[in-house]
Amino acid sequence: MKKILFIILTLFLFLIPARASDEPVVMPSQVGTVKNIEYIDYEENNNILTKQSVEIKLINGEFKGNTIFVENMLTGNPYYDIKLKKGAKVILHVEQDEDTLSYSIEDIKRSDVLLWLSIIFCGLLIYVGRRKGFYSLVSIVLTCALIYWGLAPMILFGLNPVIATILICLISTAITMYLVGGFNRKSTSATIGCILSLILAGFMAFLTVKFAHLTGFANENSSYLYSAHPELNFISITISMMILATLGAVMDVGMSIASTINEIYTVDNSKTVKELFVCGMNVGRDIIGTMANTLILVYIGGALPLLLLSSNIDFYKFINLNQVVTEIASALIGSSAIVICVPITAFVGSELIKRMPEKFDFSKFKN
Repeated sequence: MKKILFIILTLFLFLIPARASDEPVVMPSQVGTVKNIEYIDYEENNNILTKQSVEIKLINGEFKGNTIFVENMLTGNPYYDIKLKKGAKVILHVEQDEDTLSYSIEDIKRSDVLLWLSIIFCGLLIYVGRRKGFYSLVSIVLTCALIYWGLAPMILFGLNPVIATILICLISTAITMYLVGGFNRKSTSATIGCILSLILAGFMAFLTVKFAHLTGFANENSSYLYSAHPELNFISITISMMILATLGAVMDVGMSIASTINEIYTVDNSKTVKELFVCGMNVGRDIIGTMANTLILVYIGGALPLLLLSSNIDFYKFINLNQVVTEIASALIGSSAIVICVPITAFVGSELIKRMPEKFDFSKFKN
């Protein structure tokens, strides 16, 4: 376990400077508190519009404590409007033109809510899961770090997004399985089952994108990314999204099957490989229904506004929209990966758990 943690930390430290050194400079921003708001009506193109004249006190940065006045335009469209109230904290974009600083309101500061949610989640995870919960938390942090400092730079630097995603999934799966389950045959079985399932899911995603003629532009984020990086392969990025979205659920299924087979063999080591495989499949069939349903509901929940829009569009036209097909395909491919993971992990787990020692003995490799 110490060797694994050393490798993880080394990889983590290696990836951080790679991201930091090659990133473009991010435009500066500051945080301020709304002290007062005045509403001003004005006419534009024969329409009466409203804007807010906002008094803001800066609470960080070089000019902390200073008071500024910023105009906040209200268009009537809730997607674009930033509705401010007295006392609210806002994120300010700053631009410098020679000796003059200009401020604009980017959005409301919401990170405090995320901080409290994170504290609650981490506390519950460690309190309920104890040591396993702590290892799970470490694996989550490392997985997010791998995606942010590993996957994103590799794609932006020109590596094929699918290859980069599978590589990150391989590393993330190994980290999660061995941290939570220990360096043993159970974790190895789960890791192999997950990786093979994800590769098959990637192959399904490739065929889906090819034969459904998906463009890779399923939402506005893709359009924004295209404006910044038109050289990227957005079809491959779509495949990568489908693979990455499946990772968590597949890891859950893989570890559940491998752990079940391992526990059964620990209680009764007289069982044959075939009997262990049957036990794993029986448990897997119970898992399939709930896990596949969970993944489908996650996608439906995320696409609920799109689903509501179907009432205003002909169904045949709606079901063939690029965005709709992408969302449905992602859900079906993810669910298929879960189903595939059951027999693969049951087969690999029954073979390894029956034929390999419970823990690896590294002492014999020292000489």
